[in-house]
Amino acid sequence: MGCASSPQGNTPSAAVSMAPTPSASAPAATPVPTVAPTPSPTPSSSTSGMSLDEKLGQMILAGIDGYSVNANTQALISTYHVGGIILYKPNVKDSSQLVSLVNELKQKNAKNKQPLWIGVDEEGGRVTRLPDEIQKTPTNQEIGKTNNKTYAYNIGNLIGSELRAYGLNVDFAPVLDINSNPKNPVIGDRSFGANAAVVNAMGIQEMKGLRDQQITSVVKHFPGHGDTSVDSHVGLPVVQNDLDRLRKLELLPFAEAFKQEADAVMVAHILLPKVDGQNPASMSKKIMTDLLRKEMGFQGVIMTDDMTMGAIEQNYDIGASAVKSVLAGANVIMVGHDYNKVVKVIEALRQAVQNKEIPMETIDQSVAKIQKLKMKYKLKDESVGAADVAALNKAVKQVLSTK
Repeated sequence: MGCASSPQGNTPSAAVSMAPTPSASAPAATPVPTVAPTPSPTPSSSTSGMSLDEKLGQMILAGIDGYSVNANTQALISTYHVGGIILYKPNVKDSSQLVSLVNELKQKNAKNKQPLWIGVDEEGGRVTRLPDEIQKTPTNQEIGKTNNKTYAYNIGNLIGSELRAYGLNVDFAPVLDINSNPKNPVIGDRSFGANAAVVNAMGIQEMKGLRDQQITSVVKHFPGHGDTSVDSHVGLPVVQNDLDRLRKLELLPFAEAFKQEADAVMVAHILLPKVDGQNPASMSKKIMTDLLRKEMGFQGVIMTDDMTMGAIEQNYDIGASAVKSVLAGANVIMVGHDYNKVVKVIEALRQAVQNKEIPMETIDQSVAKIQKLKMKYKLKDESVGAADVAALNKAVKQVLSTK
């Protein structure tokens, strides 16, 4: 998942000077290395000077192979102009390597018009992408049991400072799923709990903690993955909840996040026959446009979960799925694994635009939202120095003591 362990591996920077001081309830931000700027464009506020390939690239979050930039990764950046890279545990050997990889990605992207999103699923607990020498933060379930808003904020702020120390700028977190189904094989302790009010409170505070460290937070998995009995990495979960049920439970944390100006939301690969009997949420206009945009009023960036997950690959063509997702309202398509699949998705989108299946206006609207979000966080392709592991671990212990 752009969010959990997957069969392919252990899977589902803003300038330091830009980070606001956390609230008084939070510990001081973790010391981070001095930023060494490299020549880099700032995001443009207009799509008029961009080619179709550059625009389509911005709508892609791609996974890569290995510990360093290889020829395929170079092509994704230089030829396809991808807007973001998602890193998984197989991309992380240790602290030194991770800093080198992130800096190399940014340096390779320096000639592009838009800076790179470089993100991870850093949820805490078992879903972590940070190097093994960094002390782990607790699961969301553990945080939920405390029902302590300050603690949840501190955890989010801590994770944000850790990601910033490695030059990362996006976290596909927090999980806002309500763990209402004890048989759920994929969410479990990744959820803050089965109580909507607790998930609301803890999730929003963690989102704010990340944001106060200048990390773009992507809340997930809309419209709620907590009542599934199938792992979407393997197959397509079917959830027999109607809109009334969703409004009373699953949608509550997302509605609150949107009130608190959530920047981005990840849409799940789950089928809700009582809402849309034909398409999973990640390809459903009824869910992404009618529910998410129109009814709930979300104005930020809509991302799909990883299109290489079994829920999609076992049931649909990945290229056609990406086209359908964009037509349904998705702004960013995540392709977390396999260079050839990333290319297939980009080429399918290009063909759909050229065939006028996807209106150019749709592409421009998505790219404008992406640019707006990158500008909000003053994103630049700036290198960072070595991460201070001792200082980061000291900060973890400090935050854990506030439990």
